[in-house]
Amino acid sequence: MTDFSELGTESESVLHCLPNGVALVSSDLTIQWANGCLRRWFPDATLVGSNFYSAIGNPDYIGADACPLNTALQTNIPRSGTIQVGSGKYFQVHASKLADEIASSRLVVTVTDVTEEILQQQKIAAIHQAGNRLTDLKPDEIFAMDVEQRIELLKDNIRHYTQDLMDIEVIEIRLLSQATGNLIPLLSVGIDQAASDRRLMASPLGNGVTGYVAASGKSYLCHDTANDPLYLEAFKGARSSLTVPIMLHDSLIGTINVESPRVGAFNESDQQFLEIFARDIAVALNTLELLVAQQTNAAQQSCEAIHAAVALPIDDILLDTVNVMEKYIGHDPDVVNRLQGILRKAREIKRSIHSIGQTLGPTEAIPLGCNSAQHQKFRGRRILVVDADVQVRNDAHALFERYGCIVETAHEGDEAVLMVRNSAQEDKYDVIIADIKLPDYSGYQLMLRLQNILPRVPMVLMTGYGYDPGHSIVKARQAGLHPKGILFKPFRVEQLVAVTETILDDFQNPAA
Repeated sequence: MTDFSELGTESESVLHCLPNGVALVSSDLTIQWANGCLRRWFPDATLVGSNFYSAIGNPDYIGADACPLNTALQTNIPRSGTIQVGSGKYFQVHASKLADEIASSRLVVTVTDVTEEILQQQKIAAIHQAGNRLTDLKPDEIFAMDVEQRIELLKDNIRHYTQDLMDIEVIEIRLLSQATGNLIPLLSVGIDQAASDRRLMASPLGNGVTGYVAASGKSYLCHDTANDPLYLEAFKGARSSLTVPIMLHDSLIGTINVESPRVGAFNESDQQFLEIFARDIAVALNTLELLVAQQTNAAQQSCEAIHAAVALPIDDILLDTVNVMEKYIGHDPDVVNRLQGILRKAREIKRSIHSIGQTLGPTEAIPLGCNSAQHQKFRGRRILVVDADVQVRNDAHALFERYGCIVETAHEGDEAVLMVRNSAQEDKYDVIIADIKLPDYSGYQLMLRLQNILPRVPMVLMTGYGYDPGHSIVKARQAGLHPKGILFKPFRVEQLVAVTETILDDFQNPAA
């Protein structure tokens, strides 16, 4: 049997109609018969009578097996391999001996065109490699760059890889603000300025395809912009677009949109590629944020360590200064002026350290239980904490200064009176928090003394459950203590925050 004609005309016709190439190859790799598909793929070659490899253009094998035909002949086991013909065609070759001709060692070889599959695999691999290189810098190079430089690096790399790998010239990336739902532009290439400045929200209505994708978390393929009610024009002449979400784990952090002046320029494969690239963009953005947070956290910790070391000593300087100043008031104006200068400078030192810490500190440093509105309400407020326990005074600094407050402390009632009396208008206290039992007298008695200095005393008293010597709390309420100006020890952070906020609100709006 020299070819497949002995199978009959009908069987041979079936083989000719197959979408894959089929050949009968002898033991010396000479083609004895080839079907119509193989002849169409290699129309310029004389297939029958030629060496199999020579007839199909001496291809390169991809993989471990350099010649599956020889391997199949030697082992009597069917073998497969992938070949590359020329610069852009790939075929899967499968060789198997004829079952009834072991001795003659002829092979049935099938050839399948896998060009599209291989090219897609190569493109996916290239996109993954590009994604890994989005922030491809050595650690010392990254840490030498500021936030803006890192973002520009990322944007340049995104531009390069989308244009190089996906042949895309028009691209827009927006990041989602979790607090407001706004989609903030990060990168615009080829987008009209008016479209780039357009305010978009993560909402399916009135916010174009980008808003829909941000709201739904699903990709959107717009084949023809003229017939798509969701589409908002990105540039004059845009005819198709593809928009995918940028996902970090299970959270949507933004969108990436590409556009074309051709109808139907994008397909499902493009969508797959862009979704892969979007995941790499998300990782790169997260990496940059982590690097920024790491640097910020290190700086914040250094600032907090410095402040923790100097906060109470500066409080002691303030206390000693007002004590001395009281003795010279009415006797030596020059000494009083100098002491007031010391007070101002000591407070300026506190404010400077505090201001630097607030600039460096990430928003995540705000304690749990305080929302952003509360945080703004506390910023810049001055708080005096009066307690004999050094740990309480330390904790007051650590807690309230994270909210943006300026904190000063005193050990006992008389010191608190001096601090209030010698505070200029710009240094007046917005809230005074005192323990009910102080070394010299009660918190209630401190309140009475402060009422001789201030028109209204923004007082909070701390007391233990069941401990109220001389009914101080009752008397303090009768004397004007705010009904909610009491903290029962031990209290939680959110309770302290809530009471302080109440006093701030009340004294900002006395009519309320």
